[in-house]
Amino acid sequence: MDRPALTDALRDREAVLRAFVADDGSLRSMPTRIRKRLVVLDLVAQDFTPGETYDETQVNNLLRPRHPDVAALRRYLVEEGFLERRDGRYWRAGGSVDDR
Repeated sequence: MDRPALTDALRDREAVLRAFVADDGSLRSMPTRIRKRLVVLDLVAQDFTPGETYDETQVNNLLRPRHPDVAALRRYLVEEGFLERRDGRYWRAGGSVDDR
């Protein structure tokens, strides 16, 4: 993923999250504009621990509370470089890091 694109998108993070994420953390909808989608995907990527690998069932179980269409959400995460996949295993490959 293009790091400057994510950095640019994160400037409007709070407004985007208020618009697309419910109080329980589930997604109301997936943004169609790439800048907003990157913000939402960055939030979802926080559900994955850097350095850990996950099989598809584990990924789906982590994504299900966020959105019922786990296949689409998983595909977005891979296509935008937040997750990588090889040999049926997934791992976090991008996104911001919470340094709290």
